[in-house]
Amino acid sequence: MTSVAIVGAGAIGSAIGWAFTEAGGTPTLCVRTGFDRIRITKNGTVSEVPAHTVTDPVEVTAHDWVVVTTKAQDTAGARPWLDRLVGPQTVVVVVQNGIRVDERVRPLVEAKVLPAMIFQASERTAPGEVSLHSDGRISLPAGPSAARFTKLLAGSQIPAVEDADFHTVAWRKLLGNAAANPITALTLRRLDVMAEPDIVRLTRDLITEAVAVGKADGANFRDDEVDAATQQYRAYVGSNGGGSSMLYDRLAGRPTEHEFITGAVVELGARHGVPTPTNQVILALMRALSSELPGGHDRR
Repeated sequence: MTSVAIVGAGAIGSAIGWAFTEAGGTPTLCVRTGFDRIRITKNGTVSEVPAHTVTDPVEVTAHDWVVVTTKAQDTAGARPWLDRLVGPQTVVVVVQNGIRVDERVRPLVEAKVLPAMIFQASERTAPGEVSLHSDGRISLPAGPSAARFTKLLAGSQIPAVEDADFHTVAWRKLLGNAAANPITALTLRRLDVMAEPDIVRLTRDLITEAVAVGKADGANFRDDEVDAATQQYRAYVGSNGGGSSMLYDRLAGRPTEHEFITGAVVELGARHGVPTPTNQVILALMRALSSELPGGHDRR
């Protein structure tokens, strides 16, 4: 049987573990705090599946697949797990926010590394307990390894799909994060805040800058990309009472991923000569907000 390990079992890691179990697998969840089942709440329905968790890297050996779902800033901390889990035939799939996410893991392993994006509104409420606020899917760059990965999740409620233009998909995911994540974290409000008229205007400014940077970085955006992204935010507001990963992290007193979302827009904008004044203001506020948190002062 194909062996799968998931490093990091927060909201996304637990949801992916549930999906693999739904598809007939028995993933190994590499976690700080063990739990014996994954409990998923979606549209008022609760689903529970058994969970196989380990809390010490010495307990694991090489797996066929390793899925890294830690927060971007915690990637280096996954190395003890990767040292034990990655063998000559292992494929490592990096499911994180940001652009070129595979580049964070490549220096840590001698293995094939695939970037991946998950489109799933999720909220961790306790170890192994997650509320899903939307349907989900995982996107990977098209190719033989991605095709094999999609088969592993066939039949689950979080299917994997191949995308021929993954770089544009990654940028489109960044557009989905660039406004809602920092705004909800700064205001301590859920997605309802995105309907405020002033916030709608701020959102459009942030997205307009991010689209310009994405185009300069090689994303094949449509002419209506800003309108489409703004409309997506309106859909989020009307579809669920969820928040954002940055909001959940701030409420829990954890460092946020602002350097890998807003910071990526600002950094790549500077690299390509694209002005990002609104994103720079938001980044300055997020840095100031996080400076008192453990690890919050770190830069990429």
